[in-house]
Amino acid sequence: MSAKHRLYLRVGDYVIHRHYEEWGTGEVVEEMTSVLEGGTCLARVNFEDGQQRTFDNNLDSQSCCYFFGIRLHQHPLLAPDGDPDFAVASQKPVKRRQRPKPTAKRLSRG
Repeated sequence: MSAKHRLYLRVGDYVIHRHYEEWGTGEVVEEMTSVLEGGTCLARVNFEDGQQRTFDNNLDSQSCCYFFGIRLHQHPLLAPDGDPDFAVASQKPVKRRQRPKPTAKRLSRG
């Protein structure tokens, strides 16, 4: 019997922790997924502070790393060559489109 899991992190993703900025950016280096019903899904992350930390990676679990503050450092589509600095350096502020000002039209009676 195989189980379907909704995974949050994939190998190669770059992450940060919302509450522990001192950890720095981390890279997901290993993903372990159980094939048994009710089995765990884990992700190992190497952080810039030199520590490797393991997190629950199943979005259907209440203890998933997402709910404890792990966030993707960038969206994978922003860095097509896989360079984590590309996405940060290439982002430009988004200009909001100005709405046209309403103009009053005079109705002609005819």
